[in-house]
Amino acid sequence: MSQLFSPTSIGRVQLANRIVIAPMCQYSAVEGNANDWHLMHYGKLMLSGAGLLIIEATGVEAEGRITPGCLGLWNDANEAALGRMLASLREFSRMPVAIQLAHAGRKASSHKPWDGGQLIPTAEGGWLPVAPSAIPHAAHEASPLALDAAGIDRVLKAFVAAAERAARLGIDAIELHAAHGYLLHQFLSPLANQRTDEYGGSLENRMRFPLAVFDAVQNAVGDRIAVGVRISATDWVEGGWDIEQSLVFANILRARGIAFIHVSSGGVSPLQKIALGPAYQVHLAERIKRETGLPTMAVGLITDAKQAEAIIDSGQADMVALARGILYDPHWPWHAAAELGAKVTAPPQYWRCPPREHASLFGDIRTAQR
Repeated sequence: MSQLFSPTSIGRVQLANRIVIAPMCQYSAVEGNANDWHLMHYGKLMLSGAGLLIIEATGVEAEGRITPGCLGLWNDANEAALGRMLASLREFSRMPVAIQLAHAGRKASSHKPWDGGQLIPTAEGGWLPVAPSAIPHAAHEASPLALDAAGIDRVLKAFVAAAERAARLGIDAIELHAAHGYLLHQFLSPLANQRTDEYGGSLENRMRFPLAVFDAVQNAVGDRIAVGVRISATDWVEGGWDIEQSLVFANILRARGIAFIHVSSGGVSPLQKIALGPAYQVHLAERIKRETGLPTMAVGLITDAKQAEAIIDSGQADMVALARGILYDPHWPWHAAAELGAKVTAPPQYWRCPPREHASLFGDIRTAQR
């Protein structure tokens, strides 16, 4: 039996298999509102046969968006738009849905990637980003505004409010985004956090705000929703956040009842030096899983079915998360199941499509045609 296609769970959420669709920004919202692009995009992925879909980075406040086109969940209009999309998706798929709640911090107010991805100055319609310290992401950029006590409290309350909105929408899990150089990661990394108060300096202090956000969100949603965290396990920069600090952070989160941890890397500094290659981040997930016992998602250039199977079968991670690979091949789970001799869920409208050699891909089903 394929281990990749064996069931698992995160908190109370049951997953049919170990394939997770990672959050992937679409930069296509209007004032934070989901629209028909998101309905088409997520509708396609909800029919993929994966075990879990995580909705893209969703801003907890308008100023926390990476770009003006990023999805949001800070007001009633955002909630209503996302609710309409989810209602349509759930009509045709039972796949569990998670959402990644995020704040971009100093990487906010940026152009869309296909428009260059650079910081949008306030004079050109951008806004002043906030951060732990007034240190720009790139040397040529203007400095962000260092959050004061009132700002920290405002952002924490924004995470809680967005989590409560997600709960009302029936979201199954929340992933707090503490990776890729965004605000919670900025607090963790000494490269971005050079505060001298209780939120900066020591590892304990740098973890204080991300842990406060986790605690507040978990308290807000109780056991209704599984709450996990995505981390960058290393900055890939000497003197930055690293795997040893990640292990401390993960163990503290475990003691607080975290449901899962999603292990990525990098993003906080343009000076990062990453040796890209197949499954280049899996060793980080493997160590965190081994030393914490947390349900762990591995991500990063996992593209091949046998590669994904080996990651699960060897115990390197509990789940594999696909991003660009499943954008390129939205039926990746179907093709992986066919290659590994497993079965996968598909809508009945598609039951007649597998080639003859994979006729049992969707289970022991029968169709008739007049």
